[in-house]
Amino acid sequence: MKKNRKMLALLSLMLVVVLVAVGCGSTTDAPVTGDDKPSVAKDELIIASPSDAVSLDPHGTNDASSALVMKQIYETLVVQDENMDLKPGLATSWEKIDDLTFEFKLREGVKFHNGEDFTAKDVEFTLLRALKSDHIGHIVGPINSEAIEIIDDYTIRIGTSEPFAPLLAHLAHGASGMLNEKAVTEKGDDYGQHPVGTGPFMLANWSNGEFIELTRFDDHHSVKPEFKTMTFKAISEATNRTIELEIGSIDIANNVTPNEIKRIEDNSDLILLRDPSLGNNYIGFNLTKAPFDDVRVRQAINYALDVDTIVEAVYQGVGSPAAGALGPSVFAAHTGLEQYGYNVEKAKELMKEAGLENGFSTTIWVNDGNRQRMDIAEILQNQLQQINITTDVQVLEWGAYLENTSKGEHDMFILGWTTVTGDPDYGLYALFHSTQHGPAGNRTFYSNPKVDELLDSARRTADPAERERLYKEAQEIIRDEAPWIFVQDNENLVGIRNNISGLSLHPAGHHIFYNVSFK
Repeated sequence: MKKNRKMLALLSLMLVVVLVAVGCGSTTDAPVTGDDKPSVAKDELIIASPSDAVSLDPHGTNDASSALVMKQIYETLVVQDENMDLKPGLATSWEKIDDLTFEFKLREGVKFHNGEDFTAKDVEFTLLRALKSDHIGHIVGPINSEAIEIIDDYTIRIGTSEPFAPLLAHLAHGASGMLNEKAVTEKGDDYGQHPVGTGPFMLANWSNGEFIELTRFDDHHSVKPEFKTMTFKAISEATNRTIELEIGSIDIANNVTPNEIKRIEDNSDLILLRDPSLGNNYIGFNLTKAPFDDVRVRQAINYALDVDTIVEAVYQGVGSPAAGALGPSVFAAHTGLEQYGYNVEKAKELMKEAGLENGFSTTIWVNDGNRQRMDIAEILQNQLQQINITTDVQVLEWGAYLENTSKGEHDMFILGWTTVTGDPDYGLYALFHSTQHGPAGNRTFYSNPKVDELLDSARRTADPAERERLYKEAQEIIRDEAPWIFVQDNENLVGIRNNISGLSLHPAGHHIFYNVSFK
Protein backbone atom coordinates (compact mmCIF):
# COMPACT_ATOMS: atom_id res chain seq x y z
CA MET A 1 0.00 0.00 0.00
CA LYS A 2 2.82 2.38 0.94
CA LYS A 3 4.57 1.48 -2.28
CA ASN A 4 1.47 2.37 -4.26
CA ARG A 5 1.17 5.69 -2.43
CA LYS A 6 4.78 6.51 -3.22
CA MET A 7 4.23 5.65 -6.88
CA LEU A 8 1.09 7.83 -6.99
CA ALA A 9 2.95 10.74 -5.40
CA LEU A 10 5.79 10.39 -7.90
CA LEU A 11 3.38 10.35 -10.85
CA SER A 12 1.58 13.41 -9.48
CA LEU A 13 4.86 15.28 -9.15
CA MET A 14 5.83 14.37 -12.70
CA LEU A 15 2.43 15.60 -13.97
CA VAL A 16 2.90 18.93 -12.19
CA VAL A 17 6.36 19.34 -13.76
CA VAL A 18 4.96 18.60 -17.22
CA LEU A 19 2.05 21.00 -16.76
CA VAL A 20 4.36 23.77 -15.57
CA ALA A 21 6.68 23.17 -18.50
CA VAL A 22 3.79 23.26 -20.96
CA GLY A 23 2.36 26.35 -19.27
CA CYS A 24 5.67 28.15 -19.51
CA GLY A 25 6.12 27.11 -23.12
CA SER A 26 2.71 28.45 -24.11
CA THR A 27 3.65 32.08 -23.40
CA THR A 28 5.33 32.27 -26.82
CA ASP A 29 5.24 30.29 -30.02
CA ALA A 30 8.74 31.44 -30.89
CA PRO A 31 12.02 29.64 -30.14
CA VAL A 32 14.69 31.17 -27.96
CA THR A 33 17.35 32.90 -30.01
CA GLY A 34 21.08 32.68 -29.58
CA ASP A 35 21.17 35.60 -27.16
CA ASP A 36 18.40 34.01 -25.00
CA LYS A 37 15.82 36.57 -26.11
CA PRO A 38 12.47 35.36 -27.53
CA SER A 39 11.76 36.49 -31.10
CA VAL A 40 8.42 38.09 -31.95
CA ALA A 41 5.43 35.78 -31.56
CA LYS A 42 4.27 36.46 -35.14
CA ASP A 43 6.89 36.82 -37.80
CA GLU A 44 4.72 37.31 -40.90
CA LEU A 45 2.28 40.03 -41.91
CA ILE A 46 -0.27 38.90 -44.50
CA ILE A 47 -2.20 41.42 -46.59
CA ALA A 48 -4.97 40.61 -49.06
CA SER A 49 -5.69 42.80 -52.08
CA PRO A 50 -8.21 42.38 -54.92
CA SER A 51 -5.56 41.94 -57.61
CA ASP A 52 -2.01 40.77 -58.03
CA ALA A 53 0.65 43.26 -59.05
CA VAL A 54 1.17 43.74 -62.77
CA SER A 55 4.87 44.59 -62.45
CA LEU A 56 7.28 45.63 -59.70
CA ASP A 57 9.11 48.00 -62.01
CA PRO A 58 8.02 51.55 -61.04
CA HIS A 59 8.39 52.59 -64.68
CA GLY A 60 6.48 49.60 -66.06
CA THR A 61 3.03 50.24 -64.62
CA ASN A 62 0.99 52.75 -62.66
CA ASP A 63 -1.78 50.57 -61.20
CA ALA A 64 -2.79 50.57 -57.54
CA SER A 65 -2.11 46.89 -56.76
CA SER A 66 1.47 47.14 -58.01
CA ALA A 67 2.04 50.49 -56.29
CA LEU A 68 0.97 49.07 -52.92
CA VAL A 69 3.63 46.36 -53.05
CA MET A 70 6.30 48.67 -54.46
CA LYS A 71 5.72 51.09 -51.57
CA GLN A 72 7.39 48.52 -49.31
CA ILE A 73 10.31 47.89 -51.69
CA TYR A 74 11.36 51.31 -53.00
CA GLU A 75 12.01 54.73 -51.50
CA THR A 76 11.74 58.20 -53.02
CA LEU A 77 13.80 61.35 -52.57
CA VAL A 78 10.82 63.12 -51.00
CA VAL A 79 7.96 61.65 -48.97
CA GLN A 80 4.37 62.84 -48.49
CA ASP A 81 2.99 61.81 -45.11
CA GLU A 82 -0.65 61.06 -44.23
CA ASN A 83 -1.35 64.81 -44.20
CA MET A 84 0.31 65.17 -47.64
CA ASP A 85 3.09 67.25 -46.09
CA LEU A 86 6.49 66.95 -47.76
CA LYS A 87 9.16 65.20 -45.68
CA PRO A 88 12.76 64.08 -46.30
CA GLY A 89 13.16 60.63 -47.83
CA LEU A 90 16.35 59.53 -49.53
CA ALA A 91 17.06 63.26 -49.77
CA THR A 92 17.75 64.76 -46.35
CA SER A 93 17.17 68.31 -47.59
CA TRP A 94 16.59 70.37 -50.73
CA GLU A 95 17.04 73.95 -51.83
CA LYS A 96 15.51 75.89 -54.70
CA ILE A 97 18.39 77.31 -56.72
CA ASP A 98 16.27 79.17 -59.27
CA ASP A 99 12.84 78.90 -60.93
CA LEU A 100 13.96 75.79 -62.79
CA THR A 101 16.36 74.04 -60.43
CA PHE A 102 16.39 72.25 -57.07
CA GLU A 103 19.49 70.95 -55.31
CA PHE A 104 19.11 67.80 -53.18
CA LYS A 105 21.39 66.53 -50.42
CA LEU A 106 21.21 62.74 -50.36
CA ARG A 107 21.17 60.40 -47.38
CA GLU A 108 24.49 58.63 -46.89
CA GLY A 109 24.94 55.01 -45.84
CA VAL A 110 21.96 53.76 -47.82
CA LYS A 111 22.24 50.31 -49.39
CA PHE A 112 20.27 48.73 -52.21
CA HIS A 113 18.99 45.19 -51.74
CA ASN A 114 21.86 43.92 -53.90
CA GLY A 115 24.45 45.55 -51.63
CA GLU A 116 25.21 48.51 -53.89
CA ASP A 117 25.57 51.97 -52.33
CA PHE A 118 22.93 54.56 -53.14
CA THR A 119 24.48 57.68 -54.70
CA ALA A 120 23.63 60.58 -56.98
CA LYS A 121 24.37 58.36 -60.00
CA ASP A 122 21.35 56.24 -59.10
CA VAL A 123 19.15 59.34 -58.99
CA GLU A 124 20.34 60.39 -62.43
CA PHE A 125 19.84 56.89 -63.86
CA THR A 126 16.36 56.58 -62.36
CA LEU A 127 15.08 59.90 -63.68
CA LEU A 128 16.52 59.45 -67.17
CA ARG A 129 14.93 56.01 -67.40
CA ALA A 130 11.60 57.29 -66.03
CA LEU A 131 11.46 60.00 -68.67
CA LYS A 132 11.32 57.31 -71.36
CA SER A 133 8.41 55.40 -69.79
CA ASP A 134 5.05 55.33 -71.56
CA HIS A 135 3.38 54.53 -68.24
CA ILE A 136 4.80 57.14 -65.87
CA GLY A 137 6.78 59.54 -68.07
CA HIS A 138 4.21 62.26 -67.47
CA ILE A 139 5.03 62.22 -63.73
CA VAL A 140 8.64 63.30 -64.29
CA GLY A 141 8.07 64.73 -67.79
CA PRO A 142 8.85 68.37 -66.92
CA ILE A 143 12.37 67.35 -65.80
CA ASN A 144 15.01 68.38 -68.33
CA SER A 145 17.33 65.45 -69.02
CA GLU A 146 20.10 67.93 -69.83
CA ALA A 147 19.63 69.73 -66.50
CA ILE A 148 20.39 66.84 -64.15
CA GLU A 149 23.78 67.67 -62.64
CA ILE A 150 25.74 65.50 -60.21
CA ILE A 151 27.71 67.76 -57.86
CA ASP A 152 29.21 64.91 -55.83
CA ASP A 153 28.17 61.43 -54.69
CA TYR A 154 25.56 62.84 -52.33
CA THR A 155 24.54 66.10 -54.00
CA ILE A 156 22.50 66.41 -57.17
CA ARG A 157 20.69 69.20 -59.00
CA ILE A 158 17.49 68.51 -60.88
CA GLY A 159 16.26 71.06 -63.40
CA THR A 160 13.06 71.38 -65.39
CA SER A 161 12.54 72.70 -68.91
CA GLU A 162 10.15 75.31 -67.58
CA PRO A 163 8.80 76.19 -64.13
CA PHE A 164 6.94 73.20 -62.68
CA ALA A 165 5.14 73.96 -59.42
CA PRO A 166 4.41 70.39 -58.22
CA LEU A 167 7.93 68.99 -58.83
CA LEU A 168 8.54 67.96 -55.20
CA ALA A 169 5.15 66.27 -54.96
CA HIS A 170 5.88 64.34 -58.16
CA LEU A 171 9.24 63.22 -56.79
CA ALA A 172 7.31 61.79 -53.83
CA HIS A 173 5.21 59.62 -56.15
CA GLY A 174 6.00 55.90 -56.03
CA ALA A 175 6.91 56.00 -59.72
CA SER A 176 9.91 58.12 -58.67
CA GLY A 177 11.26 55.33 -56.46
CA MET A 178 15.04 55.07 -56.75
CA LEU A 179 16.50 52.26 -58.87
CA ASN A 180 19.94 50.68 -59.06
CA GLU A 181 21.47 50.74 -62.54
CA LYS A 182 23.36 47.47 -62.09
CA ALA A 183 20.22 45.60 -61.03
CA VAL A 184 18.11 47.02 -63.88
CA THR A 185 20.78 46.30 -66.48
CA GLU A 186 21.36 42.72 -65.31
CA LYS A 187 17.67 41.76 -65.48
CA GLY A 188 16.76 43.75 -68.58
CA ASP A 189 13.18 43.16 -69.68
CA ASP A 190 12.61 40.87 -66.67
CA TYR A 191 13.43 43.55 -64.11
CA GLY A 192 9.75 43.96 -63.16
CA GLN A 193 9.88 40.41 -61.78
CA HIS A 194 13.18 41.01 -59.97
CA PRO A 195 12.97 44.44 -58.28
CA VAL A 196 15.81 45.95 -56.28
CA GLY A 197 15.16 48.98 -54.10
CA THR A 198 16.38 50.52 -50.86
CA GLY A 199 13.18 49.94 -48.88
CA PRO A 200 12.69 47.91 -45.69
CA PHE A 201 11.50 44.84 -47.63
CA MET A 202 12.74 43.02 -50.72
CA LEU A 203 11.21 40.43 -53.02
CA ALA A 204 11.61 36.80 -51.94
CA ASN A 205 9.03 34.92 -54.01
CA TRP A 206 6.28 35.74 -56.51
CA SER A 207 3.66 33.26 -57.63
CA ASN A 208 1.84 35.20 -60.33
CA GLY A 209 -1.87 35.58 -59.66
CA GLU A 210 -1.57 34.16 -56.14
CA PHE A 211 0.89 35.86 -53.79
CA ILE A 212 3.98 38.03 -53.48
CA GLU A 213 6.28 37.30 -50.56
CA LEU A 214 8.67 39.98 -49.33
CA THR A 215 11.43 39.47 -46.78
CA ARG A 216 12.91 42.01 -44.39
CA PHE A 217 15.99 43.89 -45.59
CA ASP A 218 18.13 43.84 -42.48
CA ASP A 219 20.64 46.35 -43.88
CA HIS A 220 18.04 49.09 -44.20
CA HIS A 221 19.42 52.46 -43.18
CA SER A 222 16.77 53.30 -40.57
CA VAL A 223 13.58 51.20 -40.43
CA LYS A 224 13.64 47.93 -38.48
CA PRO A 225 10.33 46.10 -38.95
CA GLU A 226 9.46 43.69 -36.15
CA PHE A 227 8.39 40.90 -38.52
CA LYS A 228 10.51 39.10 -41.10
CA THR A 229 8.02 38.37 -43.89
CA MET A 230 5.32 40.43 -45.59
CA THR A 231 3.00 38.55 -47.93
CA PHE A 232 0.48 40.03 -50.35
CA LYS A 233 -2.26 37.59 -51.35
CA ALA A 234 -4.43 38.21 -54.40
CA ILE A 235 -8.04 37.50 -53.38
CA SER A 236 -10.41 38.95 -55.92
CA GLU A 237 -13.71 38.45 -54.06
CA ALA A 238 -14.30 40.95 -51.25
CA THR A 239 -16.34 38.43 -49.24
CA ASN A 240 -13.49 35.93 -49.37
CA ARG A 241 -11.07 38.59 -48.12
CA THR A 242 -13.37 39.23 -45.16
CA ILE A 243 -13.69 35.51 -44.40
CA GLU A 244 -9.91 35.13 -44.47
CA LEU A 245 -9.67 38.10 -42.11
CA GLU A 246 -12.25 36.59 -39.74
CA ILE A 247 -10.49 33.24 -39.44
CA GLY A 248 -7.07 34.88 -39.08
CA SER A 249 -5.58 33.61 -42.36
CA ILE A 250 -4.74 37.22 -43.20
CA ASP A 251 -3.97 40.21 -40.97
CA ILE A 252 -5.12 43.02 -43.26
CA ALA A 253 -7.83 43.16 -45.91
CA ASN A 254 -7.26 45.98 -48.36
CA ASN A 255 -10.07 47.58 -50.38
CA VAL A 256 -12.97 46.56 -48.18
CA THR A 257 -16.21 46.91 -50.13
CA PRO A 258 -19.27 48.67 -48.68
CA ASN A 259 -21.29 45.49 -48.24
CA GLU A 260 -18.54 44.09 -45.99
CA ILE A 261 -18.44 47.09 -43.63
CA LYS A 262 -21.09 45.93 -41.16
CA ARG A 263 -19.71 42.42 -41.05
CA ILE A 264 -16.31 43.74 -40.03
CA GLU A 265 -17.66 46.32 -37.60
CA ASP A 266 -19.81 43.68 -35.87
CA ASN A 267 -16.86 41.36 -35.29
CA SER A 268 -14.99 42.10 -32.06
CA ASP A 269 -11.84 40.50 -33.46
CA LEU A 270 -11.71 42.99 -36.34
CA ILE A 271 -11.32 46.74 -36.82
CA LEU A 272 -12.40 48.83 -39.81
CA LEU A 273 -10.11 51.72 -40.75
CA ARG A 274 -11.92 54.36 -42.80
CA ASP A 275 -10.44 57.62 -44.08
CA PRO A 276 -10.97 60.09 -46.95
CA SER A 277 -9.29 59.19 -50.22
CA LEU A 278 -7.75 61.16 -53.06
CA GLY A 279 -9.41 58.76 -55.48
CA ASN A 280 -12.54 58.72 -57.58
CA ASN A 281 -14.41 56.25 -59.79
CA TYR A 282 -15.70 56.94 -63.27
CA ILE A 283 -17.15 55.42 -66.43
CA GLY A 284 -15.11 56.38 -69.47
CA PHE A 285 -15.95 56.58 -73.17
CA ASN A 286 -13.58 55.87 -76.03
CA LEU A 287 -13.78 59.15 -77.92
CA THR A 288 -12.03 57.70 -80.97
CA LYS A 289 -15.06 55.48 -81.67
CA ALA A 290 -18.46 56.56 -82.96
CA PRO A 291 -20.88 57.50 -81.56
CA PHE A 292 -18.83 58.48 -78.49
CA ASP A 293 -17.01 61.09 -80.57
CA ASP A 294 -20.28 63.07 -80.38
CA VAL A 295 -20.49 65.13 -77.18
CA ARG A 296 -24.31 64.98 -77.30
CA VAL A 297 -24.22 61.20 -76.95
CA ARG A 298 -21.83 61.40 -74.00
CA GLN A 299 -23.98 64.02 -72.31
CA ALA A 300 -27.12 61.96 -72.99
CA ILE A 301 -25.63 58.95 -71.26
CA ASN A 302 -24.64 61.14 -68.31
CA TYR A 303 -28.25 62.30 -67.99
CA ALA A 304 -29.59 58.75 -68.39
CA LEU A 305 -27.60 57.35 -65.47
CA ASP A 306 -28.85 57.89 -61.91
CA VAL A 307 -25.52 58.46 -60.17
CA ASP A 308 -27.07 59.19 -56.77
CA THR A 309 -28.77 55.79 -56.82
CA ILE A 310 -25.48 54.11 -57.72
CA VAL A 311 -23.66 55.69 -54.77
CA GLU A 312 -26.51 54.71 -52.49
CA ALA A 313 -27.07 51.19 -53.82
CA VAL A 314 -23.61 50.07 -54.93
CA TYR A 315 -21.34 52.09 -52.65
CA GLN A 316 -23.91 52.10 -49.85
CA GLY A 317 -23.11 55.66 -48.87
CA VAL A 318 -19.34 55.28 -48.99
CA GLY A 319 -17.90 58.43 -50.51
CA SER A 320 -20.17 60.84 -52.35
CA PRO A 321 -21.58 61.39 -55.85
CA ALA A 322 -19.04 63.08 -58.11
CA ALA A 323 -19.66 66.16 -60.20
CA GLY A 324 -16.22 66.45 -61.79
CA ALA A 325 -12.84 64.86 -62.30
CA LEU A 326 -11.24 65.85 -58.97
CA GLY A 327 -12.36 64.82 -55.51
CA PRO A 328 -12.82 67.48 -52.81
CA SER A 329 -9.60 66.54 -50.99
CA VAL A 330 -7.45 67.61 -53.95
CA PHE A 331 -6.15 71.16 -54.15
CA ALA A 332 -8.15 73.33 -56.62
CA ALA A 333 -10.98 70.82 -56.90
CA HIS A 334 -13.98 72.63 -58.39
CA THR A 335 -16.60 71.94 -55.74
CA GLY A 336 -19.02 74.33 -57.45
CA LEU A 337 -19.63 72.03 -60.41
CA GLU A 338 -23.16 70.71 -60.78
CA GLN A 339 -23.92 67.06 -61.36
CA TYR A 340 -25.63 66.22 -64.63
CA GLY A 341 -28.52 64.77 -62.67
CA TYR A 342 -30.94 62.05 -63.65
CA ASN A 343 -33.03 63.39 -66.55
CA VAL A 344 -34.18 60.77 -69.05
CA GLU A 345 -36.18 63.27 -71.15
CA LYS A 346 -33.13 65.47 -71.58
CA ALA A 347 -31.15 62.38 -72.55
CA LYS A 348 -33.72 61.47 -75.21
CA GLU A 349 -33.61 65.01 -76.64
CA LEU A 350 -29.83 64.86 -77.00
CA MET A 351 -29.96 61.42 -78.61
CA LYS A 352 -32.50 62.74 -81.13
CA GLU A 353 -30.30 65.76 -81.89
CA ALA A 354 -27.45 63.35 -82.56
CA GLY A 355 -29.67 61.37 -84.96
CA LEU A 356 -29.66 58.35 -82.66
CA GLU A 357 -33.18 58.34 -81.23
CA ASN A 358 -33.36 54.63 -82.16
CA GLY A 359 -30.22 54.00 -80.15
CA PHE A 360 -27.26 51.72 -80.85
CA SER A 361 -25.40 48.71 -79.43
CA THR A 362 -22.14 48.94 -77.52
CA THR A 363 -19.98 47.21 -74.92
CA ILE A 364 -18.85 48.17 -71.45
CA TRP A 365 -15.73 46.61 -69.92
CA VAL A 366 -15.11 45.83 -66.26
CA ASN A 367 -12.20 44.03 -64.63
CA ASP A 368 -12.63 40.72 -62.85
CA GLY A 369 -12.81 40.67 -59.08
CA ASN A 370 -14.44 44.08 -58.74
CA ARG A 371 -18.04 43.42 -57.73
CA GLN A 372 -18.89 47.11 -57.49
CA ARG A 373 -17.90 47.79 -61.08
CA MET A 374 -19.89 44.79 -62.23
CA ASP A 375 -22.93 46.06 -60.32
CA ILE A 376 -22.52 49.53 -61.84
CA ALA A 377 -22.28 48.00 -65.31
CA GLU A 378 -25.55 46.13 -64.75
CA ILE A 379 -27.31 49.31 -63.59
CA LEU A 380 -25.90 51.18 -66.58
CA GLN A 381 -27.06 48.37 -68.85
CA ASN A 382 -30.59 48.60 -67.51
CA GLN A 383 -30.88 52.39 -67.46
CA LEU A 384 -29.49 52.90 -70.97
CA GLN A 385 -32.32 50.81 -72.35
CA GLN A 386 -34.53 53.84 -71.65
CA ILE A 387 -32.74 55.68 -74.47
CA ASN A 388 -32.54 52.60 -76.71
CA ILE A 389 -28.89 51.79 -76.05
CA THR A 390 -28.13 48.07 -75.77
CA THR A 391 -25.03 47.27 -73.74
CA ASP A 392 -23.03 44.05 -73.53
CA VAL A 393 -21.03 43.79 -70.28
CA GLN A 394 -17.63 42.15 -70.76
CA VAL A 395 -15.34 41.09 -67.88
CA LEU A 396 -11.56 41.08 -68.41
CA GLU A 397 -8.61 39.95 -66.29
CA TRP A 398 -6.90 42.94 -64.65
CA GLY A 399 -3.67 42.90 -66.64
CA ALA A 400 -5.49 42.45 -69.95
CA TYR A 401 -7.97 45.14 -68.92
CA LEU A 402 -5.22 47.71 -68.43
CA GLU A 403 -3.36 46.72 -71.58
CA ASN A 404 -6.38 46.71 -73.87
CA THR A 405 -7.88 49.96 -72.58
CA SER A 406 -4.49 51.59 -73.08
CA LYS A 407 -4.64 50.44 -76.71
CA GLY A 408 -8.13 51.88 -77.17
CA GLU A 409 -9.83 48.56 -77.93
CA HIS A 410 -12.82 49.33 -75.68
CA ASP A 411 -16.09 51.22 -76.17
CA MET A 412 -16.92 52.09 -72.54
CA PHE A 413 -15.07 51.10 -69.38
CA ILE A 414 -15.19 51.57 -65.61
CA LEU A 415 -12.06 52.59 -63.75
CA GLY A 416 -10.77 54.69 -60.89
CA TRP A 417 -7.95 57.20 -60.49
CA THR A 418 -6.19 58.44 -57.40
CA THR A 419 -4.55 61.86 -57.44
CA VAL A 420 -1.59 60.41 -55.58
CA THR A 421 0.32 63.67 -55.20
CA GLY A 422 -2.70 65.66 -53.97
CA ASP A 423 -1.95 68.15 -56.74
CA PRO A 424 -4.44 68.75 -59.60
CA ASP A 425 -1.69 68.43 -62.18
CA TYR A 426 -1.53 64.71 -61.46
CA GLY A 427 -5.30 64.37 -61.37
CA LEU A 428 -5.94 66.18 -64.67
CA TYR A 429 -2.83 66.16 -66.88
CA ALA A 430 -2.47 62.39 -67.14
CA LEU A 431 -6.17 61.85 -67.72
CA PHE A 432 -7.12 64.67 -70.08
CA HIS A 433 -4.04 66.11 -71.79
CA SER A 434 -3.81 65.11 -75.45
CA THR A 435 -0.18 63.97 -75.06
CA GLN A 436 -1.16 61.34 -72.49
CA HIS A 437 -3.35 59.00 -74.55
CA GLY A 438 -3.24 55.34 -73.55
CA PRO A 439 -1.07 53.84 -70.77
CA ALA A 440 -0.22 57.20 -69.20
CA GLY A 441 -3.85 57.58 -68.10
CA ASN A 442 -5.93 59.19 -70.84
CA ARG A 443 -7.82 56.01 -71.79
CA THR A 444 -10.74 58.02 -73.16
CA PHE A 445 -8.36 59.53 -75.76
CA TYR A 446 -9.82 62.94 -74.98
CA SER A 447 -8.26 65.93 -76.77
CA ASN A 448 -9.06 69.61 -76.41
CA PRO A 449 -6.49 72.31 -77.29
CA LYS A 450 -7.97 74.74 -74.76
CA VAL A 451 -7.72 72.17 -71.94
CA ASP A 452 -4.14 71.41 -73.01
CA GLU A 453 -3.32 75.12 -72.84
CA LEU A 454 -4.89 75.51 -69.37
CA LEU A 455 -3.12 72.46 -67.97
CA ASP A 456 0.22 73.51 -69.46
CA SER A 457 -0.12 77.03 -68.02
CA ALA A 458 -1.18 75.78 -64.60
CA ARG A 459 1.85 73.56 -64.15
CA ARG A 460 4.19 76.41 -65.14
CA THR A 461 3.01 79.00 -62.62
CA ALA A 462 3.96 78.95 -58.96
CA ASP A 463 1.11 81.26 -57.87
CA PRO A 464 -1.45 79.04 -56.07
CA ALA A 465 -4.35 81.40 -56.80
CA GLU A 466 -3.58 81.49 -60.52
CA ARG A 467 -3.14 77.72 -60.61
CA GLU A 468 -6.51 77.28 -58.94
CA ARG A 469 -8.20 79.57 -61.47
CA LEU A 470 -6.70 77.71 -64.42
CA TYR A 471 -7.53 74.28 -63.06
CA LYS A 472 -11.12 75.23 -62.29
CA GLU A 473 -11.62 76.51 -65.83
CA ALA A 474 -10.24 73.24 -67.19
CA GLN A 475 -12.59 71.24 -64.95
CA GLU A 476 -15.58 73.19 -66.23
CA ILE A 477 -14.73 72.34 -69.85
CA ILE A 478 -14.09 68.69 -69.02
CA ARG A 479 -17.38 68.45 -67.16
CA ASP A 480 -19.30 69.92 -70.10
CA GLU A 481 -17.56 67.77 -72.72
CA ALA A 482 -18.14 64.64 -70.63
CA PRO A 483 -15.39 62.20 -71.59
CA TRP A 484 -16.47 60.51 -68.34
CA ILE A 485 -19.58 59.75 -66.40
CA PHE A 486 -18.48 61.23 -63.08
CA VAL A 487 -19.56 58.62 -60.53
CA GLN A 488 -18.06 58.71 -57.04
CA ASP A 489 -15.47 60.47 -54.87
CA ASN A 490 -14.03 57.61 -52.85
CA GLU A 491 -12.87 56.61 -49.35
CA ASN A 492 -10.13 54.26 -48.14
CA LEU A 493 -11.53 51.19 -46.36
CA VAL A 494 -9.18 48.67 -44.77
CA GLY A 495 -10.02 45.84 -42.38
CA ILE A 496 -7.48 44.62 -39.83
CA ARG A 497 -7.27 42.06 -37.05
CA ASN A 498 -7.51 43.66 -33.60
CA ASN A 499 -3.95 42.61 -32.75
CA ILE A 500 -2.57 44.96 -35.40
CA SER A 501 -1.33 48.39 -34.38
CA GLY A 502 0.55 51.23 -36.05
CA LEU A 503 -1.24 51.23 -39.41
CA SER A 504 -2.13 54.69 -40.70
CA LEU A 505 -4.01 54.95 -43.97
CA HIS A 506 -2.52 57.18 -46.63
CA PRO A 507 -5.07 59.21 -48.63
CA ALA A 508 -3.39 58.06 -51.85
CA GLY A 509 -4.04 54.43 -50.89
CA HIS A 510 -0.32 53.59 -50.87
CA HIS A 511 -0.24 52.47 -47.26
CA ILE A 512 3.00 51.74 -45.41
CA PHE A 513 2.79 48.30 -43.81
CA TYR A 514 6.34 47.90 -42.52
CA ASN A 515 5.63 50.09 -39.47
CA VAL A 516 2.89 47.72 -38.30
CA SER A 517 3.34 45.83 -35.05
CA PHE A 518 1.47 42.97 -33.38
CA LYS A 519 -0.11 43.59 -30.02
